[in-house]
Amino acid sequence: MTTTTNDLKLALTEVSASSAGGAPFLIAYGATFLITAILSFFIPRPTAAIIAMFQGGVALPVAFWLERRLGSSRMSADNPLKPLSGLMAVSQALGLPLLIVIYSLNPRAIPVALAALGGVHFLPYAWLHRTRIYTVLGIALSLGAFAIQVALSTNAFSYILLYVAAVYAIAAPLVYRHAARLVKEAA
Repeated sequence: MTTTTNDLKLALTEVSASSAGGAPFLIAYGATFLITAILSFFIPRPTAAIIAMFQGGVALPVAFWLERRLGSSRMSADNPLKPLSGLMAVSQALGLPLLIVIYSLNPRAIPVALAALGGVHFLPYAWLHRTRIYTVLGIALSLGAFAIQVALSTNAFSYILLYVAAVYAIAAPLVYRHAARLVKEAA
């Protein structure tokens, strides 16, 4: 293995170690999706759709706090992947204009749109964390939510949110264990 390849491998391992493989984000966002899903059974759909669109405002700081607790080390300031991982982390925010348009046309479509954006967002993490778990996660989110939408039509809203929370709950320990294994192998 060349020095450059080894350096990249070490940089990737450091990203996974510092972020606990992304598990803190799956835990935090999974919890806010679950809370939103439960609320959506009791509040008007347009209100639930707004909560769903902006639940990341609660989840993100919780995810960063969990990352500090679950990450096995801190990412070094000179890690060449630090800017890339930061850009990947905030890339979903660029979907907000689309969500606003979807909300104005049909607030009931917000959960399936969020799941699709999540699916697109997670695919690059398969490379960053060197695991197919994120590929499966992205595909499962997007296609699973779409299938629920098709099957349940206007009744799909709450069930898609529950589905997203469940998929995150399944993926979180898997990516956490994967990151721990990468760190152990690098030691």
